[in-house]
Amino acid sequence: MTARAAELRDEGADVITLSQGEPDFDTPSAVCEAGIQAIRQGRTKYTAIAGIKPLREAIRTSFGRDHGLDYDIDQITVGCGAKQVIFNALFATLNPDDEVVIPTPCWVSYPDMVTLAGGKPVLVACEEFHGFKLRPAALEAAITPRTKWLMLNSPCNPTGAVYSRDDLLALAAVLGRHAHVHVLSDDIYEKLTYDTDFATMAAVAPNLYERTLTISGVSKSDAMTGWRVGYGAGPRALIKAMNLIQGQTSSHTSSISQYAAIEALSGDRSHIELFASAFRQRRDLIVAKLNQAEGLSCRVPDGAFYVFPSCSGVIGKRRPGGEVIKTDTDFALYLLDAFAVAVVPGSGFMASPYIRISYASSLEDLTRACDRITAACAALS
Repeated sequence: MTARAAELRDEGADVITLSQGEPDFDTPSAVCEAGIQAIRQGRTKYTAIAGIKPLREAIRTSFGRDHGLDYDIDQITVGCGAKQVIFNALFATLNPDDEVVIPTPCWVSYPDMVTLAGGKPVLVACEEFHGFKLRPAALEAAITPRTKWLMLNSPCNPTGAVYSRDDLLALAAVLGRHAHVHVLSDDIYEKLTYDTDFATMAAVAPNLYERTLTISGVSKSDAMTGWRVGYGAGPRALIKAMNLIQGQTSSHTSSISQYAAIEALSGDRSHIELFASAFRQRRDLIVAKLNQAEGLSCRVPDGAFYVFPSCSGVIGKRRPGGEVIKTDTDFALYLLDAFAVAVVPGSGFMASPYIRISYASSLEDLTRACDRITAACAALS
């Protein structure tokens, strides 16, 4: 999809890209200045594998301030984005054929990272009827003696689903009966919630604190995707093993990025509220407009900056040229080729027939894109 969108742009098409997984805002100026000052002060040398101590102290403080979680500095590691922290955890813990329970729809990288680490992804479908969230009975049914991890992403990419405190307590009750199962809590979108308060497993269920790896970062909340700073906190033995993995792969993340991240976590954070307010406005606009498109149905997400509309109503219909829309990928390609709107097929997130649309774009572009999508649906027969 990305390659085809680039080709169309090269041909002069006015492509509206709604497939990006990053905020469209600039990194806050104070954060940028902190990075510039780090360069000017010569902070350009190797750092500790786990990250510089001032950054880990800032992370420790933020966990306590935001979630009431208490970690020592040696329980915290910094990676090249939250993605690497997840990768390190899986490679540090999975033996051949160990199982990882992954609720779907899920981020595209989860199953592949488990497979690369020698594990077996166990995909558990979470129905839209239940808000795309894992139910306790489904978790119970998925756990076997080989289960090593449950991966939870809240708010979720691609659905925007947010697990409430009660949702997590219900899952924690199941996990309490299975002491061999650990929780990987991917909280990278934690600051972007709208209608449900954010909650995280280690805080909600203290009995699972020693079995939980809590992962977050500054990419989404602080518009710092390109700076590549993510972090994780959990049991000392796990963090030590993850640092060993990182020491033989990337070493540490950029020293400059680390100093900028200190400012992001410890400085003025008023931009987060501004980002969230803008995203809420965009979410409300795009949901209303998509639900007016024939054949589409879009629930209101509680967090992140994605909507995940069902396109089941267009499956089986024909494009103006006669081609049948058989899958969500066909529909996404139709939107791109015929109407110059780039979205992501739900099949990439282990869920069909859906499409993922990012609303990390201007209200003007979102309006134009929705008008094109509505026209595209109306042109089907």
